[in-house]
Amino acid sequence: MTTTTLTLAKALGAGLRRAMTDDPRVMVLGEDIGRLGGVYRVTDGLQAEFGTRRVVDTPLAESGILGTAIGLAYRGYRPVVEIQFDGFVYVAFDQIVSQLAKMHKRTNGAVTLPITIRIPVAGGIGAAEHHSESPEAYFAHTAGLRVVSVATPQDAATVLRQAVACDDPVVFFEPKRRYHLKGEVDPDLPLDRATPMDTARVVAQGDDVTLVTFGSLVATALDAAVAASDEGVSVEVIDLRSLSPIDHAAVEASVRRTGRLVVVHEGPRQAGLGAEIAATVTERCFEFLEAPPVRVTGHDVPYPPARLETHQVPDLDRILDGVDRVLGRVPLAADAAAGPGAGTARTEVGA
Repeated sequence: MTTTTLTLAKALGAGLRRAMTDDPRVMVLGEDIGRLGGVYRVTDGLQAEFGTRRVVDTPLAESGILGTAIGLAYRGYRPVVEIQFDGFVYVAFDQIVSQLAKMHKRTNGAVTLPITIRIPVAGGIGAAEHHSESPEAYFAHTAGLRVVSVATPQDAATVLRQAVACDDPVVFFEPKRRYHLKGEVDPDLPLDRATPMDTARVVAQGDDVTLVTFGSLVATALDAAVAASDEGVSVEVIDLRSLSPIDHAAVEASVRRTGRLVVVHEGPRQAGLGAEIAATVTERCFEFLEAPPVRVTGHDVPYPPARLETHQVPDLDRILDGVDRVLGRVPLAADAAAGPGAGTARTEVGA
């Protein structure tokens, strides 16, 4: 195994390059991805290497990009679509939900549409409106789509290759706040030796609390686990990696040991993924729970202007407050009783 140190963004580019080298049917489509190399430079150099017929600069029309990708996939290609910013994907929502997600079932399996939709998501970079959203619940709710989220450079390279090789359509979330995160990467790791993309991973072991998250907040959760250990609390951190399907077995196995669950995500609390995970754990692990599951999430408001986003995105203190609540150090109902955005003994806990 040969590894090199790459940022998460460079690892994505390395994964795309390997996928395109391995399979001439792989194409990349998106706005400014060719000559410019993408606004985050993920596709930098690919057009010069593979040509304009395989790395295609498209018009500024997400619905047209997805419609074109569906036609290409129908004819045997494996398109990788880049949505420039998370909030722009809604323009293509009809193609994704009404066509892409349903074609396989509608044709009784005769048609597969192996399309990977890359979407930079979430906040923390001080961006403008519609550039910091967390749309995972929309797509996880849609039957027929796989939804994955990467948190490390190695996963960025490997899971992207797995998504491109998958015959199902895959919505692929990239945490833009972590594009500069560095790590050791083997861009040529054989896929049959890699962790399957629908499998969660325990990234920190613990015995007292299970902390479940994904994407940009995995690094924050790991910081919270270190901080909690200074107070004698052992926190197990699980990176979901796959948001649809969810690896419930991994979460349940952890909760059966710890008896406590905290779920963290940037998206709004109402009908977010945290609610699905908390409900499933309550149904399947009720007799093991020492406290009700706790969600630490974004607020139920449109994503705020850049100067206010530190109040929206769960941070170290808010995650630690969630840990305190399942441990009984802070009243569980403190935030609910006082209303959305109320404070607790440690710091603000968002609803």
